[in-house]
Formats: sequence, structure tokens, C-alpha cells
Amino acid sequence: MTVTKTTVLVLDAAEPAELADFYAAFLGGRTKPGEDPDFIEVLGDGVRLAVRKDHGYAPPSWPRPETSQQAHLRVLVERADIDEAERELIALGARPLDTKDNGGPRDTRIYSDPAGHSFTLAVHM
Repeated sequence: MTVTKTTVLVLDAAEPAELADFYAAFLGGRTKPGEDPDFIEVLGDGVRLAVRKDHGYAPPSWPRPETSQQAHLRVLVERADIDEAERELIALGARPLDTKDNGGPRDTRIYSDPAGHSFTLAVHM
């Protein structure tokens, strides 16, 4: 017998509802609160993410060189859409960390979400 499995990346945050709303708005998904009020899923096409309340939450410090990256999201967009996606992210509250345009198929831009988690916006290859 094969057990069906689903993978969900869970991000910790001090304010899970706000962070779940941020990702749902940007990724075109919806939020789904669970029975546990401190756990909210973000669901959509190609998206399975959750946010969990951490009462002692401290944002990660990556990409500073003295700390490890641990994990981050990589959001893929078409080359023609990367500038528009960047404008949308910033309007939703993302903070640019490294957004230099690499000008080509490997263009990547790094942001932090409103809770301080880093993520990459990259060209879909």
C-alpha cells in the first residue's frame, strides 16, 4: 500500500494571519484557517504553504554572510513579468534585500516578507 503524502512548507511568524494574507495575495491563493487558530494554510494553484504563530518569533538574518540560509521560497515568474511581480511584492509589503537586475535568464531578486523571511523572485526557465 502506498501512503498519499502532501508537503507543506510552514513559516513561523508573530502575526500569522497577516503573513498568510501577504502570500495569498501575491501567489493568487486563499487562506484557510485550521482548527488551531495559530495555524493558517495558503492554498492555490501550485501553492501549499502554511504560517504558524511563534510567540517568540525573531526574523532570520540571512542573507548576511555570517548566518546560514536554512530554507526560503523561490517564486518563479516569466521573464517578461519579473518587473511587474516586483512592483506587486513591494506594494504588498515585501522589503527588497537584493534586487539588482541580473539581465538575463538567471535574473534573481531577493526580498523579505513582512515577517522577515527571505525569498527569491526568479525567472522561470
